[in-house]
Amino acid sequence: MQRKEKGITLGILSIAIISMAIILILALMKIYLSNQIYHESKQINHLEAEVAALKEEHNILQMNVEQLKYKNQITDTIFSMEENKEITDAAEEKEPND
Repeated sequence: MQRKEKGITLGILSIAIISMAIILILALMKIYLSNQIYHESKQINHLEAEVAALKEEHNILQMNVEQLKYKNQITDTIFSMEENKEITDAAEEKEPND
């Protein structure tokens, strides 16, 4: 009669070690990928904040340009009106009175 071995055999021990190694590798891969995703999302959030700030700055600059255009048009109109008035006044002074 053969005697059955009791306890942990070499085969069971090797399967347990291989299983633990696979689980450890998968866990480390998950941690690495989670870390990479976290850092990428931080960088994306930073870039999105910069984009939002630049868009707001662009809007402010656009408003300043529009204000300067309006001011320039008004100033040109007033300057033209004053210039026309000076020309008219000068012409009236040169005309002989009847």
